Amino acid sequence: MTSTPHRVVIAGGGVAGLEALLALHALAGDRVELTLVAPTPDFVYRPLAVAEPFALGHRRTTPLADAARTAAATFVQAPLTGVDVAERIVRLGDGDTLPYDALVLATGAAAEPAFGNAHVFNWDDTCDAEAIGGLLRDLEEGYSQHLAIVIPPGPGWPLPAYELALLISADARGMGMNPEITLVTPEKAPLAIFGPRAVEVVADELKRAGVQVELGAYAELDPGTPGSIVMRPSGRRLQVARVLALPRLRGRAPEGIPADPDGFVSVDAHGRLAGTDGIWAAGDGIDFPVKFGGLAAEQADAAAADIAADAGATVERTPFRPVLRGRLLTSRGPRYMRYDAAGGGGEGEASTQTLWWPPGKVNGRYLAPWLAARDEEAVADHLPQSGGLPVQTDLHRDIIAS
Repeated sequence: MTSTPHRVVIAGGGVAGLEALLALHALAGDRVELTLVAPTPDFVYRPLAVAEPFALGHRRTTPLADAARTAAATFVQAPLTGVDVAERIVRLGDGDTLPYDALVLATGAAAEPAFGNAHVFNWDDTCDAEAIGGLLRDLEEGYSQHLAIVIPPGPGWPLPAYELALLISADARGMGMNPEITLVTPEKAPLAIFGPRAVEVVADELKRAGVQVELGAYAELDPGTPGSIVMRPSGRRLQVARVLALPRLRGRAPEGIPADPDGFVSVDAHGRLAGTDGIWAAGDGIDFPVKFGGLAAEQADAAAADIAADAGATVERTPFRPVLRGRLLTSRGPRYMRYDAAGGGGEGEASTQTLWWPPGKVNGRYLAPWLAARDEEAVADHLPQSGGLPVQTDLHRDIIAS
């Protein structure tokens, strides 16, 4: 045990930042002195942004100061603008500096429009529900008969595109309309990252909803023909009335931190930043190709264990092993999917019953139970009794898939 607490600065108030904060508090206790730095006062639970226009859920906010109190940490509301790697000091937007023994970069990624075209609705999880509402009204009233939903190439998370396609189709059909909806994706199979079992389930949902899928396609807009999409490499054209596109992502590496041309940083299996000492990174800002809250939490757990061991805690340094857990919203209820992307997971799992607990959209060993305990709509009757440490867990692997 060190004679003075290990000073840990965690930059970022999203999933990775909060998971790292709660994990370090649980694993290292008073061996660490924790400081959470974020530019905004609240954690925004964004995965349900897709659900808001369809009255299936809503975004929730939780004060970051509450998380800091839980972890006996200091909360500083300010953007992190730069890092002095040699001196182990972070610079903040308000002019202050903070020294650190360990720094966790969880600053996420920035969403950029995939298409700079006024006729394209570029959707991300910060969009207002009313923006989708306008599109729904056009479809319901017959002003738009053909909608394309586009997943751009590059790092990202394709699942919201499938949810939007399924939920928009169900909403329009419920109003007596039958629009053509085409999902354009560079994937080789629908949600292939979740494995063969999920591909079967998702393909069946798309077929039931009447959604067409263009696989292995990179969409381009023809500037000379409004509403014309050219799909590469085939060159086939698709004429549509409306286009909805997911964003492209760029990293947010602060000044002083080495990054690739797109702003993403490189880390090892324990989250240590390549070529530096005392810096870890987790979440959407690293160069892992899949961007998802559950994976961000797993990355944060690996970094937290590594830092806790450095601080003198008796903790196994467990490397990041990507396990994908996704909850797909459909008009017939959620579909839960789980796949061990590191190998050994077989065909994966897909079920109408939850495959993990608590059953939120964002999975995190420490964050998910912490959020559930503060959510009146969550599974309050099933939360652990006092005296234990609530964590997320996978349910029995023999659950029947359906």
